[in-house]
Amino acid sequence: MQVILLERVAKLGQMGDVVSVKDGFARNFLLPQGKALRANEANIKSFEERKAQLEARNLETRKEAEAAAEKLEGQSFIVIRSASDAGALYGSVTPRDAADAATADGFSVDRKQIVLDRPIKELGLHTVSVVLHPEVTARITLNVARSTEEAELQASGKSIQELAAEEEAAAEFEISELFEDIGAAGQDEEGAA
Repeated sequence: MQVILLERVAKLGQMGDVVSVKDGFARNFLLPQGKALRANEANIKSFEERKAQLEARNLETRKEAEAAAEKLEGQSFIVIRSASDAGALYGSVTPRDAADAATADGFSVDRKQIVLDRPIKELGLHTVSVVLHPEVTARITLNVARSTEEAELQASGKSIQELAAEEEAAAEFEISELFEDIGAAGQDEEGAA
């Protein structure tokens, strides 16, 4: 199906381009969301008449998105989740979770604007894209942790695996000292007898 794009669509084209897309993509996504019109003579004339208006509106929304992107770029948001000792999450962090975390910190982000490169299924710092406008994208960091204290440690640069290894080493050291103390006490009792 031939359609006229009313805004920039990633991997498809710029505003005003007449492109050929699969019928289902046009009927189910482009047309209902107002991103395109069917490419017939009446719609082409209508588009040409409204082109200046659409470009002005696009420029205005892009400027608003760029201003929001400046504030949002590089921000870090904490997402608390339960996880195993190895750092694997019970479930995963979804775009809705990322949007909720950003909204809780005072930013207006919709879950549809969040783009995850891959599913987030482990604790740690994860970089996520936020598409504020078809031409404007900001990058944020999700700090996925089991508690706010753990999130602060992760933000300082330590991974959960490093923390677990340190705790295990400290526990082994305490156990070995305890056995040494017991052994020394046993030798003292033998010497006293």
